[in-house]
Amino acid sequence: MQKTLLFVSIFVLSYSIQAQKYSKEAIDSMYSITKITQEKLKTPEFIKVMAVGDIMMGTDFPNNSYLPPDGKGPFDDVNEILTQADLLFGNLEGTLTDEGKNAKSCSDPSKCYSFRSPERFGKYLEETGFDVMSIANNHIGDFGAKGIKNTAKTLEKHNIAYAGIFAQPSTIFEKNGITYGFCAFAPNKDCIKIHDLKNAKKIVTELKEKADIVIVSFHGGAEGHKHTHVPRKTERFYGEDRGNVYLFAHTMIDAGADIILGHGPHVSRAFEVYNNKFIAYSLGNFCTYSRFNLTGIKGYAPIAEIEIDKEGNFIKGKLHSAKQIDEIYPFMDKNKKALFEIKRLTEEDFPESQLIFNDDGSFFQQKE
Repeated sequence: MQKTLLFVSIFVLSYSIQAQKYSKEAIDSMYSITKITQEKLKTPEFIKVMAVGDIMMGTDFPNNSYLPPDGKGPFDDVNEILTQADLLFGNLEGTLTDEGKNAKSCSDPSKCYSFRSPERFGKYLEETGFDVMSIANNHIGDFGAKGIKNTAKTLEKHNIAYAGIFAQPSTIFEKNGITYGFCAFAPNKDCIKIHDLKNAKKIVTELKEKADIVIVSFHGGAEGHKHTHVPRKTERFYGEDRGNVYLFAHTMIDAGADIILGHGPHVSRAFEVYNNKFIAYSLGNFCTYSRFNLTGIKGYAPIAEIEIDKEGNFIKGKLHSAKQIDEIYPFMDKNKKALFEIKRLTEEDFPESQLIFNDDGSFFQQKE
C-alpha cells in the first residue's frame, strides 16, 4: 500500500512539474507572439516624411551682430506643422561649432560668407524633432576640420542622424519600427561627390540591403532666380560643375533610393514622381537668418510633406507654404506663394509625372 501511495505521489509530482514546464513554455510562446504582434502594430502602414531646405539659424562670424536676439526659437512659427512628421529632414547650411578658424580667404570678413552657428543652437533642431540632416554642402568646411568634427558631435549629442562628409558618407537609423538608410552628396571639396555616380550607386545599393527606406539628399544645381527650372543637363555656376541633378536623381532611384531631397539653388524647384518614388529638386531656403538674400522667390520656404508606404512608394503629399524675411525666422504664408511656384514649375518641367496640386497644398499623381 505504501509503495502504491509512493508511486502515485511521484506520478502526481512529475505531472505537476511537467504541467508547470508546459505552462511556462505556453506563456513564453504567447508572450513572444504578443510581442511580435505589438511590433507589427507599432510599425506604421504609411510614413509621413517632411522635408525642408537650407537651415542656418544665425552666425557669430565675423561678429555677433548676425545672431538673433534671445527669446525666440527659429522654428516657433512653423512647429505646428513640423512636429506632425513621422520623419523630419533638413539641410544644415553651415556649421554648429564654437571653435575653428575661418577657412576661407577673405580680405574683408564682412563680405566673407562663412557660417558658424553656436553649438547651443543644436537644441532647437532637437526640440522641433529633426531626425536626419544633410551636412553635404559648400558651407560645412567653413571652419575647417575642427568645424566639421564639432558639427558632427553636436548633431550626435542631440540624437540627429547625418551624412555627406568623408568621415560619414551614409548612416542607418531606426524610428517607429522602420529602418532608414540616408546618404548625402554635393559638388564641394569636403563632401561625398554628386558627380561620382558609380560611388553614389554603390552607397545606395549597400543601404538598400540593410534598410527599409533609403533617402538620398543632394546639394546641387545653379543658384538664383534665373535657375528655377531643372535643365536635365550638367549645370555650371561661377565656373563650377554643380552636377546633373536630373540624371543623379534618376540614377539613385534606379539603384534603390525611395526619396530624393534636393537643395542648393536657394530657390524652389519642381517635384517629380519617377518609378513611384518622390523627388524634390530644390526645397530652397528655409530658416536662414541674415547673410542671405531673401527677396522675392528666394524667401519662399516650402515644407514638403510626403506620404509613402513601407516599400517607399509615393502615395500622396502636401505642400505647406512658409516664407522668410531678412532676420525674421520662417512663418506660415497665407498667400501660399511657395505652393503656386512649385505647382507651376512641376507642370512645366515634369508634365509626365501628372502631379495634381490642390489649393490646400495637397497633391497626388493622376494615373491613367
